[in-house]
Parts: sequence; C-alpha cells; structure tokens
Amino acid sequence: MSGKGFIIVVLCVQVACAIFFVSDIVLTVFGARARPVAWHIREMMEIGAALGLILGVMLGAIALHRTMRQTAAAEEKLRLASGAFIELMEERFVDWKLTPAERDVALFAIKGLSTQEIASLRQTSEGTVKAQTNAIYRKAGVSGRPQLLSLFIDDLMDDALVKDQAVA
Repeated sequence: MSGKGFIIVVLCVQVACAIFFVSDIVLTVFGARARPVAWHIREMMEIGAALGLILGVMLGAIALHRTMRQTAAAEEKLRLASGAFIELMEERFVDWKLTPAERDVALFAIKGLSTQEIASLRQTSEGTVKAQTNAIYRKAGVSGRPQLLSLFIDDLMDDALVKDQAVA
C-alpha cells in the first residue's frame, strides 16, 4: 500500500470510530435515541470502536516512523549533493587556476549575488568585481553567469547518471 493510501486508511478508521463515540454522546444529550441497543451488542460496538482507535494510533505511529525515515534519507541525499557540489566547485576552481579573490567572486556569483552586492561584501569597487568575473568567465570558457552555473549543474547531472548506471 502506498504512503498516501496508508494514511487515508488510518484517518478513515479513526474518523469512523470518533463519529461512533461522538454521535452516541450527542444523541444521548438531545434524547434522540430511536431504539435502545442490547447491552452486549452495545459493548461489542464500543470495544470495536476502541480497538479501531487503538489501531489508528498504531498505524499513525507507523506512518510517522516511515515519514521520518524518508525525510532522513532525503536530507542525507541533499547533504551528499551539497558536498558533491562544493567538491566539484573546488576542483573546477583549481583547474581554472582562479586566484583566491576570483574564487570568492565566483562563489558569490554562483550564489546569485549581484555585482554591487559582491563589491559591497568584498569591500571593493564594482569595476574590480566586473574585471574578476570577466577573468573567471574567460578561464572557465563561458560567456556569463548562467553558463558558469550550467557547467556545475551539467557536471553534477553527468556524475549522478554515471552513479545510477553503476548501481543498475
């Protein structure tokens, strides 16, 4: 059963049991009970509803545990991808022989900061940042920021495809 289907079943069981108990209280308060039910049938219905609620709690706990495991796995994949991206950037920066200042500017540019924001953070002029970004683009063999970022994304995707093919 899929995760969504499982949660829907849990909710349906709990809703049905809750409706049983709440409707009993409401009918008693308003004196709207049509026919009394034999006490042994009534007790069996209450036991069934109570077991349904207990089952709902247990199934809810299982669903929560599954969700927490899936979240942890997704976070681990994100952490690995982040680490891979940083490693890839460092490799490319070394390959391109970027200076420390160019590395900083390249990192800020990849993060999406504007020339003005980079200049402000680095406490340099916008002209200096423009000269450094041009040097970065020239060394990387690209014509602008989108292509620079695209290089890293392409490399990560190629690496992921290679790993996927190795696993298969």
